[in-house]
Amino acid sequence: MIAGDKICAIETLADRLESDRRAGRNVALANGLFDILHVGHLHYLEAAKTQADVLVVAINSDHSARELKGPDRPVIPQQERARLVAGFSCVDWVTIFEGPTVEALLRTLRPHVHCKGTDYTVDSVPEAAVARELGIRVAIVGDTKSHSTRDIIRRLQR
Repeated sequence: MIAGDKICAIETLADRLESDRRAGRNVALANGLFDILHVGHLHYLEAAKTQADVLVVAINSDHSARELKGPDRPVIPQQERARLVAGFSCVDWVTIFEGPTVEALLRTLRPHVHCKGTDYTVDSVPEAAVARELGIRVAIVGDTKSHSTRDIIRRLQR
């Protein structure tokens, strides 16, 4: 599958995941801004893929990125970020979402596992209550070594 073919709207993705579930495949959802990709992002997504058969990656929209990170973000537009993440072999599907959290996506896509990076604990995940309510397991995955887009941007600005 070509990477661009892995990118789809949330409604389309919900239908595709339903066929995966009927086939007995478990689904994991990972999310993030993925602005200025670095090896920490790859480690996070590779680890998320070990949690299920199908890995969905939800990327913050440009509007959402500005709301969360400020007017200078994202550095890379959402379609380019989605295309880059879709190119990772561990990623099965990519979608773009609005808002500060993926609570609505958890309700719509109903993954078996919600994966977050090691900068979180299970209790600090913003969507933890919704995940519990829906019976979705929260997994903290990835590289414990700190890789920060914010630090990369600061180094470039010097």
